[in-house]
Amino acid sequence: MFLTRVRTTAAGCALALSALLTLSGCSLLDDSGTTASSEGGASQNGGGEDAQGTDADIPYDVTPLLKPEKKYFGAAVDGAPNSMKGVDAYTAMTGKQPNLIEYYAAWGDGFDAQGVRNAWAEGALTLVSWEPFDVTLADIAAGEKDAYLKKYAASVRKLNLPVVISFADEMNGHWEKWGTKNVTPKQYVAAWKHIHDTFTDAGASNVIWAWSPNIVNPVKSVELKPYYPGDGYVDWVGVIGYFTLEEDNAYKSVFGPTLDEIRTFTKKPTLILETAAEPGERRRADVRNLFAGVEADDDMLGFVWFDHKKRADWRLKVSPLALKEFKRLAAADVFGFDVRKP
Repeated sequence: MFLTRVRTTAAGCALALSALLTLSGCSLLDDSGTTASSEGGASQNGGGEDAQGTDADIPYDVTPLLKPEKKYFGAAVDGAPNSMKGVDAYTAMTGKQPNLIEYYAAWGDGFDAQGVRNAWAEGALTLVSWEPFDVTLADIAAGEKDAYLKKYAASVRKLNLPVVISFADEMNGHWEKWGTKNVTPKQYVAAWKHIHDTFTDAGASNVIWAWSPNIVNPVKSVELKPYYPGDGYVDWVGVIGYFTLEEDNAYKSVFGPTLDEIRTFTKKPTLILETAAEPGERRRADVRNLFAGVEADDDMLGFVWFDHKKRADWRLKVSPLALKEFKRLAAADVFGFDVRKP
């Protein structure tokens, strides 16, 4: 999928809406609501004794969160998790509180420790989509950006709460700066491994690493395996894909080809890291297909709904019938749980 991310520093996109919706993903947030809090937030005692009842020197054990019995019920909403007002409104709208909150951060942003605390206090895990807009992956791999990287990793370790990190997602698309037009699979894997190793050296084992390709439908000629860092460097495979009016809306049509290809080289659990359905008469059916597909797939951990107006209006509130169906299906016990008690 190809909805180019838009930040305040990015050039405007000249592609037509129909082409964008057919080809693209939707991580289209500008700096408002996504800029992480300063490093000062991470200097406070957030992880250890207050959050877990254990010594902060002992890294948080993320194992129970890697493949829990129930499904993650996630959302990406304005301002969250630095402010939880949007999450609270989403909870009231859908009838269920999200337990996975995704936000977007550029390379160079500080780690939003307070936001992670905010989400954790409401029983939710934070997922950081970390986007290297103004840095090359070659420089990251070569250690040229280690001062920032080590500081970030130290902040994550000091907080000592579980955090999901998805670095440079949609790498199999040509629309990203770190995508196929500018970066080779070898360069991508080298950068990923260097980041992961730096966190390991910092003792930040409280991170769940989500490797997140776009669905292969618009880029069938790009093989995923060469971009995969290896099972030792990945905890989740976070697939990104949207239900659009130009494509068949069966769950297996949208996600099946990608999941089938992934299963040829890894058995890691999968998560629909970013999804939504384009507004229209078919939206209620799209929502039904999403819930049914995720529930039926034992290897699928859950999904994150992108509830933003970016290039298209993906917000649930603009489609009352689809929202009613979403609320009905979200009530199922299999979706959602308190991540503090997995």
